[in-house]
Amino acid sequence: MIVRFGFVAMSLLLENASPSRTMTYTNFAKLPEREAGIRRLEQIAKDNLHNTLRILRHAAAHDIRMYRLTSKIIPLATHNGLADWNPYPELQSAFTEVGEYVQKAGIRVSFHPDHFCVFSTPRPEVLINSEKDLDYHVRMIEAMGLPETVKNNIHIGGAYGDKVVAGERFVRQFGALAPRLRNRVTLENDDKTFNVVETLEAAEAVGVPMVLDIHHHDCNDGGISRDKLAGELWQRILGTWTREADRLGWDAAQGAGLLPPKIHASSPKSESERRSHADGVEARPLLRFLQEIAGSTSRVDCMLEAKHKDAALLKLMEDMKELETLGEGVRVIDGGSIEVL
Repeated sequence: MIVRFGFVAMSLLLENASPSRTMTYTNFAKLPEREAGIRRLEQIAKDNLHNTLRILRHAAAHDIRMYRLTSKIIPLATHNGLADWNPYPELQSAFTEVGEYVQKAGIRVSFHPDHFCVFSTPRPEVLINSEKDLDYHVRMIEAMGLPETVKNNIHIGGAYGDKVVAGERFVRQFGALAPRLRNRVTLENDDKTFNVVETLEAAEAVGVPMVLDIHHHDCNDGGISRDKLAGELWQRILGTWTREADRLGWDAAQGAGLLPPKIHASSPKSESERRSHADGVEARPLLRFLQEIAGSTSRVDCMLEAKHKDAALLKLMEDMKELETLGEGVRVIDGGSIEVL
């Protein structure tokens, strides 16, 4: 099984390369001329896209073919005070450049909208804002010219005092979204509310692929054993990806190359802060899980959620090389991928 690793948003190894510089609405409102303020926001967004391109080139130079884009590319894009602003015509050439490089380099990109993008909410105004936020992310993907393989990963949301009712409300409210939005989403289990089984049932109900977060499962396992996770449940999770490939009209070989199942991996910061992410990712526990599922699929993409971002990924690859030397059933292919034997 081939496993590609990726990192999230920022680079610790590139200098002056933040892709998420911003401006607060308070500071925007203080500017003497609104149009000048909008031009400033657009320039910040262009700088963010330029740095995104720098990070993507940096990733490709290290054989890293997976990257999560920051949600903060366009400052104040969803703020009600700028509802009449359409930044996309001014930013189109920069978005196109990023999208073309993504496809040329063969890098799998994604977004992860923030925690306030929740479709289990009982509040109509929160639901409206959640749809607006998801639309913002989809518009950026569309501006890059990227296909429906590029997804926005979200959680179900809160339980609001009744998890069963909240889950049903998610299925109903998410299912009511336009296909343009629904078809750009994956659903991930979280670390304190909706466990793997509950998330998988929701993903199956609304017809989207599920992203398994193995750290979140360790924090919120719902009584599910590791054997059951790597066996029966993993097979069902794979099924959500197979159905997505079928929906997009790919045969099995194409689906394996273009839309491999995706997981998230991280390590706990400490025994007392198990839900928080550590600076790096421990190689042995991750390899152990990958070996448990290795016979089920030919490819998996694994997003690392570590505080040290790309530096953590490169350190993990060094650790995998050491495990290879020790005969631990892994072969390092290049700077960003391994074969699990």
